[in-house]
Amino acid sequence: MLALGVPQMAQAKVAEVSERGFIVRHMFDVPADAQKTWDMLLEPAQWWNSAHTWSGDAANLSIDAKAGGCFCEILPNESSPRAAPRGSVEHMRVVYIERPRVLRMSGALGPLQADAVNATLTIQLKPDEGDAAGSTHILLEYVVGGYMRRGAEAMAPAVDAMLGQQMEGLVAKLGGAFARAFGDAGVGDVGADEIGAGEAGAPGDAGEKAEAPAASDVSPPIEVVDPSGIQPLAPEPPKGEAIGR
Repeated sequence: MLALGVPQMAQAKVAEVSERGFIVRHMFDVPADAQKTWDMLLEPAQWWNSAHTWSGDAANLSIDAKAGGCFCEILPNESSPRAAPRGSVEHMRVVYIERPRVLRMSGALGPLQADAVNATLTIQLKPDEGDAAGSTHILLEYVVGGYMRRGAEAMAPAVDAMLGQQMEGLVAKLGGAFARAFGDAGVGDVGADEIGAGEAGAPGDAGEKAEAPAASDVSPPIEVVDPSGIQPLAPEPPKGEAIGR
């Protein structure tokens, strides 16, 4: 979607954090219809960042697109790619899927897997019916609760930035540009040391600003999505009549 007037950034933030856990939300547009967006969403090997895998290669990721299906990763045999894998990882499990509108998965990502954490990732797609017909609104929400040894306040910004990096890959595959709207605090702790590299100078070059790219090299940024434009998954049911006995 091409923003009109002053370019705006995608919305991405830690929406809530407490001793119980935290909630991360990302909202953005992509210049692709809902079906194309959906098809790409189900192919994480195409857009997930390899730095956030156990095998070091996103090509080993897959989503079995059905209830109970696994968002899994194969751990190839180190001695021979053709040999039996040395193992596998379940990142998340599909609990709700409605093509091409909603994907909901349950699971603790990355280092959260080692803690007593319950987490739910919901991704909703909504076709743009306005001036940018053919584009799609995407809303990502990750709700995390339970015991985290490092604490929710420390983990929330790191998880927010990690998910933002994955969404950047998805948006790029669909022909858009992802404008950062989140910080990089704590990102290195979840294996994303390269996030932000080159944006404010390399290590050891403190105070030096990266040269701004030419206007012709910059893709149109993602326009802010109005969260009210995405319908809830479970609208309030109609009130029934009280029947006397």
